[in-house]
Amino acid sequence: MTARDDILARVRGALAHADTSPVTVARGYRTDTRGDLDLFLERVEDYKAVVVRCSADEVEARIAEALPDGARVVVPPGLPWHVEGAVVDDGLTSAELDGVAAVVTGATCGIAVTGTIVLSHGPGEGRRAATLVPDLHVCVVRADQVVADVPDAVAVLDPSRPQTWISGPSATSDIELDRVEGVHGPRTLHVIVAG
Repeated sequence: MTARDDILARVRGALAHADTSPVTVARGYRTDTRGDLDLFLERVEDYKAVVVRCSADEVEARIAEALPDGARVVVPPGLPWHVEGAVVDDGLTSAELDGVAAVVTGATCGIAVTGTIVLSHGPGEGRRAATLVPDLHVCVVRADQVVADVPDAVAVLDPSRPQTWISGPSATSDIELDRVEGVHGPRTLHVIVAG
C-alpha cells in the first residue's frame, strides 16, 4: 500500500462515520441598507479613485471636467451621455486603444460594502479591452445602481455576460511592497455618481 492509498483509506474511514445529512447555512445578510450610497462613496475614495457626486442632469458637465484638455477619448456604443470629440469604439485594435487617453463608460452596479464597480459590458459599458487599455477610466454609476453587498450585486448580474469588477485604479506591489499603478488597467479611476 502506498502513502496515497493509506491517506485515502483513512479519509474513507472517517467519512463512513460522518453525518452526511444536508447542512443548512444561515443567510442572515444585513438588512439595513440605509447609508449605502455614502458608504459606497467612502469606499471608492479609499481605493484612491476620484469620486464626484452630481445630479443626473450634471453628468455630461462632470464627464467633461474629468477629461484632460485635448485628450483622445473613446466611448462605448450606447453610452447615454454625450462626450464632446469622443470616438465610438467600433472594435478598435489594441494599438488604437493604446493611443487613447481615456474611456468613459456606464456601469451595471456599484457595491457599497466593497466600493466595487461592476461592468457587464452591455450597451454603454463597452468591451473589456476598451475599459482596460486607456490610462484614465471615467465611470458613471447612477445612485439607484448602488447595492449593499456582493450577494445583492450577484442577484442583479446576468451570469451569462462577461463581467469586470473594479475596485480602484489598477495597482500592484512588488516584493518590497512598492506600489505601482497602471500595470494591468487604468492608472486613474474617476467615478461620477449621479443622483
